[in-house]
Amino acid sequence: MWDAIVLAGGRGSRLGGVDKAALVVGGRTLLERALDAVRGAGRTIVVGPRRDLPGGVLSVREEPPGGGPVAGLAAGLGSVRAERVVVLAVDQSGVTAATVARLLAVDGAAVLFDDRPQWLIGVWPTAALRAAVPADPRGVSSRSVLGGLRPVEVAALPGEARDVDTPEDLRT
Repeated sequence: MWDAIVLAGGRGSRLGGVDKAALVVGGRTLLERALDAVRGAGRTIVVGPRRDLPGGVLSVREEPPGGGPVAGLAAGLGSVRAERVVVLAVDQSGVTAATVARLLAVDGAAVLFDDRPQWLIGVWPTAALRAAVPADPRGVSSRSVLGGLRPVEVAALPGEARDVDTPEDLRT
């Protein structure tokens, strides 16, 4: 059994402050795509502003709002019950349920890798992740927290590590 944390609290500053979770790619919002990718989770926790979510999906807010992905992890971890947790940033439009299954097939920590580790597309032992997240997570880099967990790098398939950070990314 595994749980999932979907990080959806970013500022979208390179997109003019738009809510990335609401952006539409391929006819579905980025949030819908992320929730589809983690549909096998025991619990799914969406971290970010309050929004309409499917039944059973939990919503939490990071402190401070917009405090970064590690602050989002800290907030989401409070609702995780499973021994392993999938972490997925909402702007990772190329991630599918098959991506998540490949990550879960690794015993222990795993991170998607293209030309570098994609720290916000990974599977982590919950206890180790809780121990790694600092008491004050504001502004702490994902790499500094997650890299120390020594994840197995799972090679990304073409397009899998694609994210939406800029208007150009959204157009492609």
